[in-house]
Amino acid sequence: MQKKLSEFIIGEEGIVIKVEGEKHIRRRLFDMGITPGANIFLRKKAPMGDPIEINVRNYELTLRLVEADNITLEVGKK
Repeated sequence: MQKKLSEFIIGEEGIVIKVEGEKHIRRRLFDMGITPGANIFLRKKAPMGDPIEINVRNYELTLRLVEADNITLEVGKK
């Protein structure tokens, strides 16, 4: 099942299949290691839901929901 990172619940994980967005946003996400094939685990959400904290490539990263909405993942497969 495909899902946007912005729709994840705490503890959910998936594999990146697509990174969208404007050129500068895509480039920034790629530079942070969010590339197709990367495994992402949602660790925390702020009390109002934005920002979120994820684990990607063995480090912790905080993203805004606007950025997370550009990342599509495959959920439920390892």
